[in-house]
Amino acid sequence: MSSRVIVIAGPTAVGKSTAAVGLARLIDGEIINADSRQVYRGFTIGAAIPTPDEREGVPHHLYGFSAPNDDFSLGRFLEGAACAIADIQRRGKTPIIVGGTGQYVWALVEGWNVPAVAPNPHLRRELFERAEGASPAALHAELRRLDPAAAEHIHPNNLIRIIRALEVIRETGRPFSALRTQTPPPWDTRIAGLTMERSALDDRIARRVEQQLDAGWVDEVRSLLAQGYSPSLSSFRSIGYREIAARLEDQLPPEDMRSAIVRRTRRFARTQFAWFRADDPRIAWLDVTPQPSPGHADADAAPDPAALAESLRDALRIA
Repeated sequence: MSSRVIVIAGPTAVGKSTAAVGLARLIDGEIINADSRQVYRGFTIGAAIPTPDEREGVPHHLYGFSAPNDDFSLGRFLEGAACAIADIQRRGKTPIIVGGTGQYVWALVEGWNVPAVAPNPHLRRELFERAEGASPAALHAELRRLDPAAAEHIHPNNLIRIIRALEVIRETGRPFSALRTQTPPPWDTRIAGLTMERSALDDRIARRVEQQLDAGWVDEVRSLLAQGYSPSLSSFRSIGYREIAARLEDQLPPEDMRSAIVRRTRRFARTQFAWFRADDPRIAWLDVTPQPSPGHADADAAPDPAALAESLRDALRIA
């Protein structure tokens, strides 16, 4: 039985899902989601969950299974991912972790032991409201005062992780850094990163938002609201959902909604690059910037999936 685990990481809209399916078909793998928004049921179009056609018969795990009013946590992800990895390996196949949530990826790869502290919805809401009223930097300053070691390792713009650290400190009375230890997992982990020139990625993000809106994203949000799910839920912090909810309540003009979603997605991609650094020796990087075909000016054509899968296999030194 192989103990190998593959990770495909990178920013949103870079093409991780397509690459993962191609590689899975090549090496007899199955895919495990490591995107914190793709876990929610009903958040299909906006969270860019791969469609059945896009999955092409490759088994996918941890997609769209959590109710929108659940406060899904890192601990739950690690538990679910560990179970999926064990199941896939037991059947003689290769687990392929795919996602852009850096906290999830590194927690799994590095074997973080997450403090067993249940989420406190009221405290989280208070902290998010404070961040919206000021900025994440204000909460990061509080974290630096309470736990300098944790603040040193948490980016000032990583609001989710800052809030979790403050939550653990308040609930336990102990530093977050003292409670989080690491136990390296028993896997041969190999990480591939997909990257793209920033201008090309920005263009792709704008086009994908248009495609998502054309595919019925507004109706998806309307359905969630009709089921009684509130825009104040943590699941609605997924980019675009609150903007569309505001549009449905006539609080945001259509063009302002669209531009806000594109702007937030581009900003999010920048934070993902901070999680997956170009100089990290653990990551084998592949530049997938679209190139125009000879005699054609279209530089947005996606790379051939089969060729990309072969490149991934070579980069990861998979026999």
